[in-house]
Amino acid sequence: MVWINALIQGVMLGGLYALFAAGLSLMFGVMRFVNIAHGDFIVVGAYLIFTFVISWGLSPVVGVAMVVLILGLAGYINQRILLNRALGKDILPPILITFGMSIILQNGLLELYSADSRKLPTGMFETASLQLSDQIAVGVLPLLMFVTAIAVIWALQLVFYKTSLGRMLRATSDDAEIVPLMGGNRGHTFALATALASVVVGIAGIWLAMKTNFDPAAGPARLLFAFEAVIIGGLGNLWGTLLGGIILGVAQTLGAQVDAGFQILAGHLVFLLVLIFRPTGLTPKVAH
Repeated sequence: MVWINALIQGVMLGGLYALFAAGLSLMFGVMRFVNIAHGDFIVVGAYLIFTFVISWGLSPVVGVAMVVLILGLAGYINQRILLNRALGKDILPPILITFGMSIILQNGLLELYSADSRKLPTGMFETASLQLSDQIAVGVLPLLMFVTAIAVIWALQLVFYKTSLGRMLRATSDDAEIVPLMGGNRGHTFALATALASVVVGIAGIWLAMKTNFDPAAGPARLLFAFEAVIIGGLGNLWGTLLGGIILGVAQTLGAQVDAGFQILAGHLVFLLVLIFRPTGLTPKVAH
């Protein structure tokens, strides 16, 4: 039963990793662009919800809305003003720019909040659980986190395949050069894609704040988990990203049952095995 519990907790943890990864997958799918500062923006979202709810005493609902709005707007402005200038056939400039942004964000958070670890109190949700049997229980907070991941990915799929914005994003993904010939604004489309990804990043940051402790240096680890989930699931497949997150989460929780120090390494080993035997990921790229 201990192993079954670990398996269930791993699936729930996979929901958080899928939230980490969904924004990264979206940006790569549309712009072929890896944002090195992705994990740091997740941590920014965690600090923002902590500030609004704990420091300012705002309602959690208002705090969540403000985090999502601020990060979405920041993502649009950042892409439109800065990152669009660096995008081109050479992949190095955007990587260098986002690496610099990562350093700036980490040091800015360190200056504002110190190196102390923080966590957003969740009250009754901290220990609430659903009893599935005498020996198996599922925490309410991890379950809500997993449901949120499914809802976010479903909403992104809806945007991609049922809206005019989605059609433009898919056209940009297929051939960004031809979009202006169809009357589209490539810079605006890229910025909208980043804004959408940043909204998901904000949601991931909120759940990170509730799930575990975080500090200004927590971003790179979040980026690594997101990157691994995307690669395991398959590039360009959002449901595959959820699968990748679940596989990574299960590997970590089962690894922790073997030895506490083996938890993170187990996830990395599974990632390595996927790279060796299925380098394109476990799910096929979705046809546009």
